[in-house]
Amino acid sequence: MYDTGKILIGVAIFLIIAIFPFLLGVGNSNQAPQPVVLKAKGEQCIESAAYMRANHMQMLDQWRDDVVRDNDRTYTSTSGISFTKSLSNTCMDCHSNKTEFCDSCHEYSSVRPYCWECHVEPKETN
Repeated sequence: MYDTGKILIGVAIFLIIAIFPFLLGVGNSNQAPQPVVLKAKGEQCIESAAYMRANHMQMLDQWRDDVVRDNDRTYTSTSGISFTKSLSNTCMDCHSNKTEFCDSCHEYSSVRPYCWECHVEPKETN
């Protein structure tokens, strides 16, 4: 191999160019948005905030299946309180500012939920 030096220099330059964007971003992570804490109209939210942050989409999917397939419209929380399974009338009743509460996190995580294909988007209230 007569061009070993040239090949090694080319590989080194390629690696530097390929790694450069990652080196620029070291230590510069974006902070996850914190949803605006809204006062629930009732005594408490359906479940704890930590549970809802981690599981809200699974819960809404399960609610949809329960209501549409089984006509089961009541959710009993871990604290024993019963709620109506409804995105529009239960969740959005308290968390009414979709822009501040939902959209900020969904945009940060590049998620495009399909909730509003069927449900009417709530009017923004503070």
